[in-house]
Amino acid sequence: MATFLFDDIIFGPVESRRFGVSLGVNLLPENYKFCTFNCVYCECGWTYKNNAEKIKLPARSDIKKNLEIKLQQMTKDDKPPDNITFAGNGEPTVHPKFSEIIDDTISLRNFYFPNAEITVLSNASMIHKQRVFDALLKVDNNVLKLDSAIDKTFSLINIPTKGISLKKTIEEIKKFNGKQIIQTLFIKGEHNGVPFDNTSPDELSALIEVLKEISPRYVMVYSIDRDTPIDSIIKIPGSKLKSIAKMMNEHGIDAEVY
Repeated sequence: MATFLFDDIIFGPVESRRFGVSLGVNLLPENYKFCTFNCVYCECGWTYKNNAEKIKLPARSDIKKNLEIKLQQMTKDDKPPDNITFAGNGEPTVHPKFSEIIDDTISLRNFYFPNAEITVLSNASMIHKQRVFDALLKVDNNVLKLDSAIDKTFSLINIPTKGISLKKTIEEIKKFNGKQIIQTLFIKGEHNGVPFDNTSPDELSALIEVLKEISPRYVMVYSIDRDTPIDSIIKIPGSKLKSIAKMMNEHGIDAEVY
């Protein structure tokens, strides 16, 4: 039940199960989750406030300055990162200067650690905006969330902001033409008395059909690893995750279990 927020613009580096030595970048408030989704499993907890209200986000200049200071320190310590990862307290692509921040990050990465990759973890809700779309094409790992291909389950698990359409989001994801990685978190449980399970045969069948249309670089298959806002969520065991990945592989979809 206990959840946490990242309390700085730059955090880590941490050992990531997916990205190795990962230096995190948080483009969102330090004391509040700011997101277009309200996922039942989010380690940052619930989004309580109205996302339409004025929220103070870190300035582009501060993000660049803090990132450079950290990279300078890592250079001095001879501790190169494998990844510079945009995650943090919600959806990073909501930052109005997201595109420019990505350009700044690429420039700093190229100067200090040219072998490091840049990764963005996104729920794909803002990729209809051309500047966001173009920026994501520039990064090494454009990781987009797709937890279900069925509207009801999408609404139950991800609780999107009003106006976000699963169908339209999937259509936008397809436009990356293979220059995207899909991350799917598998869970089951219930919320407000309504059960959900995105590992059921119907769920997996629908998801695989959509993934075949998207044709991503690969799919990240995983389950919860940290505390969640509700206690009713059940972590999917590794054996089940492996069987899901195998099923995807049999349909020509590269998948890796984390």
